[in-house]
Amino acid sequence: MRLLHTSDWHLGRSFHRVGMLGAQADFIGHLVATARERAVDAVVVSGDVYDRAVPPLAAVELFDDALHRLADLGVPTVMISGNHDSARRLGVGAGLIGRAGIHLRTDPAACGTPVMLSDAHGEVAFYGLPYLEPALVKDRFQVTKAAHETVLAAAMDQVRADLAARPPGTRSVVLAHAFVTGGEPSDSERDITVGGVAAVPAGVFDGVDYVALGHLHGCQTLTERVRYSGSPLPYSFSEARHRKSMWLVDLDADGAVTAERVDCPVPRPLARIRGRLEDLLADPALAVHEEAWVEATLTDPVRPADPMARLTTRFPHTLSLVFDPDRAPDDPGVSYARRLAGRADQEIAEDFVAHVRGAGPDEREQAVLRDAFDAVRADDAVKEVAR
Repeated sequence: MRLLHTSDWHLGRSFHRVGMLGAQADFIGHLVATARERAVDAVVVSGDVYDRAVPPLAAVELFDDALHRLADLGVPTVMISGNHDSARRLGVGAGLIGRAGIHLRTDPAACGTPVMLSDAHGEVAFYGLPYLEPALVKDRFQVTKAAHETVLAAAMDQVRADLAARPPGTRSVVLAHAFVTGGEPSDSERDITVGGVAAVPAGVFDGVDYVALGHLHGCQTLTERVRYSGSPLPYSFSEARHRKSMWLVDLDADGAVTAERVDCPVPRPLARIRGRLEDLLADPALAVHEEAWVEATLTDPVRPADPMARLTTRFPHTLSLVFDPDRAPDDPGVSYARRLAGRADQEIAEDFVAHVRGAGPDEREQAVLRDAFDAVRADDAVKEVAR
């Protein structure tokens, strides 16, 4: 069986101030054309269909167009909700849409109920694990600890129990939206840390033939059977080195996996350039970036006059301008943002405690801070679901 694995469409999202809806429509056309030309048997979409719980109308219309085109093609599609989606909204009409071969899996209660598809070698069970917010689903899965690994392990126990009851030789595919250990994140993914931990081990998914992951925006192979497709388009300059693609996956009669990357159309390349303004304007090696979307980091000791206007004379698609003067890290002139770069909320809070009273928090106090951050994040998730 041949699968086309994609995820993280983020319909409705912009790239800095550039609207991406046209590029997203081009991607949908590319997806449908690839499914047709490469004789795909099923399309799997591993979450974050939309960029937010209540997407703009134009994004909903594009999603509707994608559903109609996939249904007209006659290629079964299985998709799950991600942490950016409203599971309840995305799942509206799932029963009716399923009759057209588009199978929406947004209800955590259905993790152990697969979509069954067949090929010449028998049946393949597709299990959709939507994004499982630990604080919202721990009671449903009857686990005592609200943690990503705990709830995903409980969901996978349901998957393995269902699979064990099926005829020998039934192959299996799991769709999941999670941060799995070994994956490389970028700046454009929403933080899903709970209890100071965001990642779950790949071993949680043992016992199935292929795991189609979503959430991280870079295409990655964690094992031959566990892969991220990544987002089809870039959504931050941290993705400048990404090769945007989908996975074309073949499952043979025994469930062995072979996979090929299929590149996605990207409207412009991304470039991150750094240096003093006059050097950036004169360096001939940077000519290759003149038509790219550019993030420029200026290192001039003193902020130059009209930097954006001058940069755009050479790099007309400059979207982000960052000032990072060449100074020692302990220089009092170093910006607050630079000092905090790469630090988690918990670390910043602990540093604040140490600054105020002269000593950092002990283990009990660290736990209090961690619980407070988790409570705020869980409350935000509950409010978003209720919107």
